[in-house]
Amino acid sequence: MPDPARDQDPIVALQEVLATLSYLLTRSQEHERKAARAGVKAGRSDLWLLMALDSNGGVSRVGDLAALLMVEPPHVTRQIGRLESQDLVERTPDSLDRRARKVAITAHGKAVLERLQQASQATLQQALDGIDSADVATTVAVLNHLVNAARRRDAEGAS
Repeated sequence: MPDPARDQDPIVALQEVLATLSYLLTRSQEHERKAARAGVKAGRSDLWLLMALDSNGGVSRVGDLAALLMVEPPHVTRQIGRLESQDLVERTPDSLDRRARKVAITAHGKAVLERLQQASQATLQQALDGIDSADVATTVAVLNHLVNAARRRDAEGAS
């Protein structure tokens, strides 16, 4: 059986597979299944905020989180309020600016994030069964390049 991707321009094929993958990975049902397997009730955007906090040492200013997540600060402030009510994050004083507050991931938030990541990694491991680790590493490098290019474009558009 012929492979349509082989007959296609590689850029067109990549765009199509990325669009399909993006759609499949961001469906709310997929997140809900992973969250149920992990035994948590955090939403998709909650997971992204917790991951951003975790990758930033567990503490960040709202503006820095908003920039990292590429959203407006008021959106992050509202989300922090919801996460704070679930004991996933807490607001802490900023030692450099008494008027400002920082957001810190709580121990409970860290545990929720770890459970969600473990469920996601188990699904990914199963999906990648039979794929050589060198191919996975190459794919990661290409996708990181695309992410960085998108962030640069976003930053240039904002200035």
